[in-house]
Amino acid sequence: MTRFSAPIAEQIWSMKYRYVTEDGGDASVEDTWRRVARALAAVEAEPEVWEDRFYSALEDFRFLPAGRIIAGAGTGRRVTLFNCFVMGTIPDDMGGIFDALREAALTMQQGGGIGYDFSTIRPKGAVVKGVSADASGPLSFMDVWDAMCRTIMSAGSRRGAMMATMRCDHPDIEAFIAAKSDAARLRMFNLSVLVTDAFMEAVRADGPWELQFGGRVYHTVQARDLWNRIMQATYDYAEPGVIFIDRINQANNLAYCEEIAATNPCGEQPLPPYGACLLGSINLARLVIDPFGKRARLDAAALKDLVRLAVRMMDNVVDASQFPLPAQAEEARAKRRIGLGVTGLADALLMLGLRYGSDEAARQTEIWMHKIAVAAYLASVDLAREKGAFPLFDAERFLASGTMQEMDETVRDAISRHGIRNALLTSVAPTGTISLYAGNVSSGIEPVFAYSYTRKVLQKDGSRTEEEVVDYAVQMWREMFGDTPLPDHFVNAQTLAPEEHVKMQAAAQKWVDSSISKTINCPADISFEAFKDVYMQAWETGCKGCTTYRPNDVTGSVLSVSEAEDKVPGEGRAEPPAEGGDVIYMADPLDRPQELEGATYKLKWPDSNHAIYVTVNDIVLNGHRRPFEVFINSKNMEHYAWTVALTRMISAVFRRGGDVSFVVEELKAVFDPRGGAWMQGKYVPSILAAIGGVLERHMVQIGFLAGEGLGLKTDPTAQVVGLENAPRGPACPACGSHDMRMIEGCMTCAACGHSKCQ
Repeated sequence: MTRFSAPIAEQIWSMKYRYVTEDGGDASVEDTWRRVARALAAVEAEPEVWEDRFYSALEDFRFLPAGRIIAGAGTGRRVTLFNCFVMGTIPDDMGGIFDALREAALTMQQGGGIGYDFSTIRPKGAVVKGVSADASGPLSFMDVWDAMCRTIMSAGSRRGAMMATMRCDHPDIEAFIAAKSDAARLRMFNLSVLVTDAFMEAVRADGPWELQFGGRVYHTVQARDLWNRIMQATYDYAEPGVIFIDRINQANNLAYCEEIAATNPCGEQPLPPYGACLLGSINLARLVIDPFGKRARLDAAALKDLVRLAVRMMDNVVDASQFPLPAQAEEARAKRRIGLGVTGLADALLMLGLRYGSDEAARQTEIWMHKIAVAAYLASVDLAREKGAFPLFDAERFLASGTMQEMDETVRDAISRHGIRNALLTSVAPTGTISLYAGNVSSGIEPVFAYSYTRKVLQKDGSRTEEEVVDYAVQMWREMFGDTPLPDHFVNAQTLAPEEHVKMQAAAQKWVDSSISKTINCPADISFEAFKDVYMQAWETGCKGCTTYRPNDVTGSVLSVSEAEDKVPGEGRAEPPAEGGDVIYMADPLDRPQELEGATYKLKWPDSNHAIYVTVNDIVLNGHRRPFEVFINSKNMEHYAWTVALTRMISAVFRRGGDVSFVVEELKAVFDPRGGAWMQGKYVPSILAAIGGVLERHMVQIGFLAGEGLGLKTDPTAQVVGLENAPRGPACPACGSHDMRMIEGCMTCAACGHSKCQ
């Protein structure tokens, strides 16, 4: 039986990927691999033969299908095995807009992240013929999508993920760029600007730039001024990202039959309307021969064989999966695009003695990605010979595409003679949770984020146990060499220069026919001019997009790690941090004592004849008081069902421990479409937001929270008790810890592996 290399790996398997039934289900990870292999082999003419071969690919975490496949394949559930979708083009009329909203809701209900281009909606203030009114603009409808996503999220266990794009020449682009300056707005969206070649040339020339819609020019601005607005926004609060849309369409194998205007939420899959992203990763860290030795190298033969099996498995997913909408199924089967990528790249480079970000590492990355691309395309040609090419295949126009003109002649010749099964084959996706499940290998093509960190697990009796989570390559070094100091080539995200990140992204992009999800980590003190240079470097070196993360007071800091670990990688491994970076993860709720102290608050909502009474009871752990349960009561029977549900849900969250302040944040962000109310001189958008304000007030009064909130008045002199050294940044919505890190464009929790993209 496979031994998980770290407790967190087994916990993630059990929580996210293990199939459990009344009769047992998956008793081990081998059972999970067998279930997935059997399900994907079921569409083959010889399923027994292919089941064993597919199992061999999954064994030892060598090939890692996306989490949706591992969790759903072979379970009998009517679920999609695709991670994310780009939805249909939004019509510029009210009926079409809300039809699109309905499709988005149905897709998200099945767990799929979505991307939308809002450039098709007329700008704010434009005339709406026939109703004598002015248009409210695309951002107003994005608010509606945001509310829908919150609603869907509240009904399930998975945080919603959406990408919104807008062209750089849309008249509302300046408002789009500034939207995330309001921390409470569009929180369910990632935002990216679709930047054209013409715009980049205008930026270089400091020329004028027309903002237009429907053939009418609304404004003319200086291109460089608009570019600086984009840069300032992402410098200040990490959004919007930048997508080089012309480059994407020019390089697309399917440029002859589709136009792309949006991506999935994490950006690694530019997709046409109703396109879906099907993801899987080759674990390079498991393919290294003689790691850290003089003859350390990647097993080229094993890589080739593994890629060929992975392509066949992913192609079978197209036929085995359910789809939220018929249009999505039709699109997937007409083009059969897949996104085969890698994970563990940084660990593999470390094992070969190469410093991530160096010229040698970039060259090695390009070589590996080239080998994967060639093996994947030839495997797809073989599938075409056996099962037929994808239905929209046109040999002459396919081979004329930008990507294929760079491909090896042997591949081009094979495609011209036999066709190809899959229109696009390669992509590098976020693998945060998957990489933890595989033993905490480095994620995607990202550098190692931290050599190790400590998870503190809160037990039912209030005590804590510590658990060290170590990077895969670092753990291997420790097992081989004990306390021997780490070599100088061991670098991580904290010690790399931004231009080294871009260099690695560009090296990988050359042989990726889709795109790459990667975050360029920038130091907090990087100058604005140097920050802008990062994006120019990405443009000039052939990247298809760029996403950065700079810790600051708005975005918060990322995972806390030991300073010794980050600053001096050659002086031995660092000890776990004594303070900060605490991760609280609870498998079981706390036991309830016989008696609890608490307080009851009277809340009078203006539109209700009866007051709502909110009781919050507290528990004392390690000398500190924290909320434990909530009761909400009212004589108004109209509120009965949802108050009971809210009582149970909030109490269940509180009893799990950790930093539960995110409950306040989520409640206060809920707005009522019928309108809110003014309370104590502040506008409160809904009854739920008012209840969130009461909980916030209570948390401040008991010392669990500090400061004055955005809802009801709180005590500004209250101090945090027992949380003085907690890191900044958002709390994880799954476990409440503050150890959220930005990986490949997605906030990912180091404690429990939660990510809205996996």
